[in-house]
Amino acid sequence: MAEPRKFSSPALQSSPSPPPPPRPAISLQPSPKRSGFSKPTKLLRQIRTVFRTLPILSPACRFPINGSRLHDGHVHGGDRITGTIFGYRKSRVNLVFQESPRCLPILILELAIPTGKLLRDMGVGLVRLALECEKRPSEKRKILEEPIWTLYCNGKKSGYGVRRDPSEEDLKIMQTLNAVSMGAGVIPAEDAAETADGDQLTYMRVDFERVTGSKDSETFYMMNPESNNGGELSVFLVRI
Repeated sequence: MAEPRKFSSPALQSSPSPPPPPRPAISLQPSPKRSGFSKPTKLLRQIRTVFRTLPILSPACRFPINGSRLHDGHVHGGDRITGTIFGYRKSRVNLVFQESPRCLPILILELAIPTGKLLRDMGVGLVRLALECEKRPSEKRKILEEPIWTLYCNGKKSGYGVRRDPSEEDLKIMQTLNAVSMGAGVIPAEDAAETADGDQLTYMRVDFERVTGSKDSETFYMMNPESNNGGELSVFLVRI
């Protein structure tokens, strides 16, 4: 007697789940000019760990009125570079400088100011961030390699800033934005996860003019093409 044939129900068959889409390869190139990075040290990693445990103190900034801006938006002799502000609105802001959108960062600063507050304040008036550190003649370190800074926002002490090397997440964000020369918005959900309360990763990308005053001072002026009153953000790095 022939054995009865067994039939399997299509509904009971499990189809394999499609593989996740591959992440875009990092195609950012080293800067053809000066680089601000060196290999991370154990001390620098410890400083970053301590910095992230500190609470965020909202800076008490005072803003000048539109007619009292102190520069005309153009600094003679500066190098034009790309600057990106990004972060979750309630978390510390990250400030990245690149020679161009397709280059690896020359400097990443994590500042003790919430991203949302900095972007909001920039819409009100000129914001000046001064980062100061102590000069140590015995150390032959470039100014962009200084690990930790005292941060002032429009003259008011606002905590600290930390320089860090680019993480995998940083490079992924820069790769996502490599075709953006100027603009602001939210990183797509597939490229950056949301926080528990639904906060998304916000970014703003603009051109800056980089001016080297000396081996102990660097300045980054935001270039604002929509206004003749100067940029909304200036960043000063000074060793004293």
